[in-house]
Amino acid sequence: MTAVDSPSAPLALVDVPSGRPATVPTPGPGDQRLRRFSLNQRTTASWSLRQAIDGAVTAGLSSIGLWREPVAEVGLATAAGWIQQAGLRVSSLCRGGFFTVADPEEAEAAYRSNRAAIEEAAALGAATLVLVPGGLPAGDRDLAAARERAVRAIERLAPYAQQHGVVLGIEPMNPIYAADRGVVSTLGQALDIAENFDYAVVGVVVDTFHLWWEPGVTDQIARAGERIVSYQVCDWITPLPADTLLARGMMGDGHIDFAAFTRAVAQAGYAGDVEVEIFNADLWAADPAQALATSARRYVELVEPYLGSTGGAS
Repeated sequence: MTAVDSPSAPLALVDVPSGRPATVPTPGPGDQRLRRFSLNQRTTASWSLRQAIDGAVTAGLSSIGLWREPVAEVGLATAAGWIQQAGLRVSSLCRGGFFTVADPEEAEAAYRSNRAAIEEAAALGAATLVLVPGGLPAGDRDLAAARERAVRAIERLAPYAQQHGVVLGIEPMNPIYAADRGVVSTLGQALDIAENFDYAVVGVVVDTFHLWWEPGVTDQIARAGERIVSYQVCDWITPLPADTLLARGMMGDGHIDFAAFTRAVAQAGYAGDVEVEIFNADLWAADPAQALATSARRYVELVEPYLGSTGGAS
């Protein structure tokens, strides 16, 4: 065992992308603190699906969050076989949604794409299919109408999801994305939609990056309760990069109170996997194995201690 690997020498490790010395050792295979940690593929974006699966297993993880594009690159059957052979859970499949188009032909194409996403989620055994609602169509300024189209689209999809045993997870997104990506901006708005359906069919995704700012978010998390189908973590860093899609930071590098947020999620009864999902150019430029190691260290330091004893993914 080298000094870099030794649990007794955490300061020999360097976190990415900050370059700061690590403050805790890297947890490894068999560490029970990792039992609910899930690697979202975008955190290690340069890894192929095969590499992400192998990396997760090597790190001692039991769960992975998948994206449709890397799955499509290798084929659904191949991807499902790899996941099964690796013994991994699929904490989520991202993504469905983008329902807000006004053109009827485009809306029908979006419906077909979402039906395919449901089928993929079922084949992969994903805990949820994440729905990103979509932004405003080009030249459109009617937010209320766009949100209503998202509601109608979910109403149309829900029976198909139920037939396939797939839970749809509405992801409210930070308001900076309302124009181009997510017209549902608050957990309260997402719950207003989800509560029209059985909780076993439509739930909500709780993402620290998107929701940390929301007034009354603790009350909304409590309201969500068993409708929470995914808990995703990363930090809000400043200054924001020019490409705000890549504004997510490593936990501990920004402004979010993970202890308070995670306690609220645990108290709401959520006992599923916790995904680390980070879109960040500097992190993507680092060695993916180091990105995963840093994520694991920050997770056991800043998130896992506050999950409580609500059970856990199995």
